[in-house]
Amino acid sequence: MSTTSYPTSAHWGSYRVLVRDDRVVGVRPDPDDPAPSPVMENTPVAQHHGSRVARPAVRRRWLEHGPGPDPRRGDPDDEYVEVGWDRVLDLLAGELDRVRTAHGNAAIYGGSYGWGSSGRVHHAQSQLHRFLNSIGGYTRSRTTYSHGAVETLFPRIIGTPAANRLLHRAPSWEVIREHTDLVVTFGGLRVSNMWMTSGGRAAQTAGPSMRAASDAGVGFVSLSPLRDDTPDDVKAEWVPLRPGTDTAVLLALMHVLFTEGLADTAFLDRYTEGADVVRSYVLGGRDERGNRPGLPRTPEWAERISGVPADDIRELARRMARGRTLVNVGWSVQRARYGEQPLWAGLALACCLGQVGLPGAGFASGYGSMGNYGGGSTPLGLPVMPQGDNAVKDFIPVARVSDMLLNPGGTYHYDGEERRYPDIRLVYWAGGNPFHHHQDLARLTRAFGRPETVVVHETHWTATARHADIVIPSTTVLERDDLTASRGDLSLRAMPRAVPPHGEARDEYDTYADLAERLGVREEFTEGRTSADWMREIYRRWRSLVTRRGIEVPDFDAFWAAGRVAMPGRVEDEALLGGFRADPEKNALRTPSGRIELYSETIASFGYEDCPGHPVWLPGPVLSDRGGEFPLVLVANQPTGRLHGQQDMGAHSMREKVGGRAPVRLHPADAAALGITGGDLVRVVGPRGSCLAGAVLSDALMPGVVQLSTGAWYDPSSAEATCVHGNPNALIADEGTSSLSQGCTGQLARVRVERFDGTPPPVRAFVPPRGTTPA
Repeated sequence: MSTTSYPTSAHWGSYRVLVRDDRVVGVRPDPDDPAPSPVMENTPVAQHHGSRVARPAVRRRWLEHGPGPDPRRGDPDDEYVEVGWDRVLDLLAGELDRVRTAHGNAAIYGGSYGWGSSGRVHHAQSQLHRFLNSIGGYTRSRTTYSHGAVETLFPRIIGTPAANRLLHRAPSWEVIREHTDLVVTFGGLRVSNMWMTSGGRAAQTAGPSMRAASDAGVGFVSLSPLRDDTPDDVKAEWVPLRPGTDTAVLLALMHVLFTEGLADTAFLDRYTEGADVVRSYVLGGRDERGNRPGLPRTPEWAERISGVPADDIRELARRMARGRTLVNVGWSVQRARYGEQPLWAGLALACCLGQVGLPGAGFASGYGSMGNYGGGSTPLGLPVMPQGDNAVKDFIPVARVSDMLLNPGGTYHYDGEERRYPDIRLVYWAGGNPFHHHQDLARLTRAFGRPETVVVHETHWTATARHADIVIPSTTVLERDDLTASRGDLSLRAMPRAVPPHGEARDEYDTYADLAERLGVREEFTEGRTSADWMREIYRRWRSLVTRRGIEVPDFDAFWAAGRVAMPGRVEDEALLGGFRADPEKNALRTPSGRIELYSETIASFGYEDCPGHPVWLPGPVLSDRGGEFPLVLVANQPTGRLHGQQDMGAHSMREKVGGRAPVRLHPADAAALGITGGDLVRVVGPRGSCLAGAVLSDALMPGVVQLSTGAWYDPSSAEATCVHGNPNALIADEGTSSLSQGCTGQLARVRVERFDGTPPPVRAFVPPRGTTPA
């Protein structure tokens, strides 16, 4: 039997799949990729795994008792009934119609949170939102789990256009190599994070470009509790600091600049608003409310909090002032209580250096967090599946989903408003897995028990699918034609179907089209087009836009035959706020002052104790709860073996596990004190739950810190632990960063670790539920 090679793309990059007898039997890197991600090795096992959803399935309790809240939703021993397509679509259409008629469309929560597919047509979020908009709209989410604090804070302090540029048009690594003397990064520059990009990149250039900058003489300083937050070949200086103390060090660096005459006062006076307030706070003067003098934020003060020696802080501040310096605060740092503060303090530090707006200098948030950050930009845009208009105005910050479901009608604060949670009766989720993204998973299970109906489209029996009443089997990216590219990508690429659909799985577009027909809106949803027609149409629209800019690209047939087209109009962005620095009057920022707001009267007017009007030190729970029953700090960073929880059963992901469970790293000194050796099964316990994991000993993290990456599929199948597979979100509090942003705080928690000496319970995360046919 011959083997055929097909090009494809995923969020971890472009590669080729090897297919024999309609099965994926291997993978091969794209020959044009200089540093392909090993995550592709997960694909063969995942594509045909026994956890695939083979047929439409309905929870037996929902089928027999009808819609309604059910605290047993998500029970590991729950039973499903497989039904035919006509029946499941009739049931689902009837339930959607019941809810929107009886309660209004605001009672439907469209919970898709991206990442399900790298394709531009079969993009789960776009498909679901387009469908729900065609039937009258839905309650939506706003911001992201990745950088919710950035998305809310920075429009207030540098304006929305500049905030968007901060996230999507960062200076390229090539610009850094040419212009930068020193990169000081809080939260590291982890290469495995840079494998990942929404839509995937044609080539993994971030890691090689960062190494090229280092080889050219750019210095790197990484302040992090993890030494390997930066790769060895970047030759970064590691400054260990206690988790959650970044703001203290940032304030102390400013203290050195102010007291040693190194702060650029001319820049502060011309380009910023409120620098005098920040200076007074840092030096221990009165705050913006006229309160009595506070504590000077000296290096000695910061040392007591962070563990970073005061002399090292002073020397770093002087070194930053001597050359062109880029201050980077990674997305991980803001995923903690008061996560706005290190972001704001990082920007304030860059302003004190006076280098904001210079090529390769100033402030950034995202290097080392995702692959397209610093990889150029595509201002002409990408082909996109139109979602239509949402007639419902209700929304929630994405990380407040449990609060919404548990507290219908309850009030909460967000970005200066007091808002009310809608009363959600039906949750419709596609292309995402909140039981990966969200925190306090036992609470999330209780929250999922409250709606009357939960609907999930899935390729595999994830934890989210196992909390659904109606489960719709969807095709994977290898089972349909599509095209893809990411922001700043080198090319737009074809993704031809490589294997037939698994079982009775269908393209989501076809599922929605048939639902829309039952609800009388097929024409509104499809506009008379198939998904193949839409692929041509969105390419045509994109090509027309590009052509109007005087750039020629081939027609669709020529593109599809070639397999890719170089991304037209791609640029290497050079400086955040460069135009503003050149002419701050002509290019005033979209802020009340027209300048960078180091003190924001608007934010101050909100009266938030957890996010006042300028960057301040607010000790988070991981510091205030130090010692006692939970003496260690857990860092729940992104995994190296997979993207989020995708394809957790794949070969690359499984090689990293210890005894089939997620690896938890401990410092050898901590492990010795606890009587733990490498390879032991351990229980990690926090105030909200526990999980089982496999111990790995490493001196690449600080004593007192344990590291357990996210992404192990949630498995609550045994009383021995909240999750027996090692999902750290079973341990972490479900609370917002602050009343301003309500961002995700999933990075840190206090825990204890103990050796597990009993009989280990089996991992059932990948076993389909009762009543379903194995793949």
